[in-house]
Amino acid sequence: METKQMKEILPDASQASRLLKSLFQIADVMNDKKMNHNNRMDKILQVVLEYLGVEQGSLMVLEKNKLVVRAATRAEIVGHKQSLTDDSVAAWVVKHATPLFISDISKDSRFAKRKGIYKKDSLLSAPVIHKDQVIGVINATDKSGTRDLLKEDITYLLYFSSFILWTFIQQDLHQKITAQRNTLKKRNSELRRQEEMRAHLTRMLMHDLKTPLSEVVANLDILSYSIIDEQKEFLEAAQLGCDRAVRMVANLVTTDKIADGKQQLLYEETDCRSLLGEATSGIKGLARIKNIDLIQRIEADCPLLTIDRTLILRVLQNLLTNSLSYTDQGTTITLGYKMAGESRIEFYVQDQGPGIPPEQQESIFDKYARISSKQDALVGTGLGLHFCKLAVELHNGTIGVESEEGKGCRFFFIIPIK
Repeated sequence: METKQMKEILPDASQASRLLKSLFQIADVMNDKKMNHNNRMDKILQVVLEYLGVEQGSLMVLEKNKLVVRAATRAEIVGHKQSLTDDSVAAWVVKHATPLFISDISKDSRFAKRKGIYKKDSLLSAPVIHKDQVIGVINATDKSGTRDLLKEDITYLLYFSSFILWTFIQQDLHQKITAQRNTLKKRNSELRRQEEMRAHLTRMLMHDLKTPLSEVVANLDILSYSIIDEQKEFLEAAQLGCDRAVRMVANLVTTDKIADGKQQLLYEETDCRSLLGEATSGIKGLARIKNIDLIQRIEADCPLLTIDRTLILRVLQNLLTNSLSYTDQGTTITLGYKMAGESRIEFYVQDQGPGIPPEQQESIFDKYARISSKQDALVGTGLGLHFCKLAVELHNGTIGVESEEGKGCRFFFIIPIK
């Protein structure tokens, strides 16, 4: 059986129906997309005051340690800021995070200067709390009719403050999710645009460079039959330059294909000796120009590999060209291979260059990474080593570097034999 105290606290059926109706009205206001934020606040305050049967009230929001009136029956106080250090009812409610009921404001010193503003004696002020923090205050006074505000009206005011808090949080969450969704949509659109531009640029590069490079290579080949010995060095330098240009474009195209999952491996059997021989033959002229000795270390056992011969050959050529770019004249570059277990083989390129600092050794295989800041034409775009990494990993292999500053580098990669 209900006690007298419970009956005093709990609303009767009529009050409960009115309360539910008011809460639905607030929900409708919050969902009305045509209303701006200020209009919503005004309408919500109006619903609360109508339910309580009071003529005056305000809704205050805590912003940067100050209470700001965001809605009020007295339009002149909207936007008014109140410090938390003030001797006011709202400041007290924020500090204590608890509702305040004043039965007779005429006897409260805080209202001495406000004589004539209020018609009735009692006042209610309730905190709006989120995660144990006060984020606002609802005030109500001037009960209409013959009955003044009573202490139990605090209960109803707290119902509204809790519901208002929930609706504001839901609206804020919805706005954040919408903003994040719009941002993500814009980023995805920009990524697609960049991808389309990159693909278009790649196709354009291939189309625009293929014909002139082919013409240059063909003309240089014709010149090689008639040029005198003293000038063959210049011809070889030009041929090597064309070869590097072709390889750079090929690296760009293949890198994008591998990254997009569109590169298909064309497996074929090949032996290590022929692979090393072809890799060094393409850069002998450049090594001679720089006065660098190329040494091959070939083991007696030469297993047959089942690989994409073109890709792995380009990996070796890129590693050799990279070493040539950073190695001084009169030094040596060694290219070789050795078994790494029963079913894997390790290829390596070792030079006598300046070496790579430990903090850079992991990042040199990143796209567009450059080992040196020097403006050397041989340094390239920074795609060479990144291409090597992708091509080796496509063969289920690993690639790395061993280096000590001032003592050269040893680039290596390990791939399965089959």
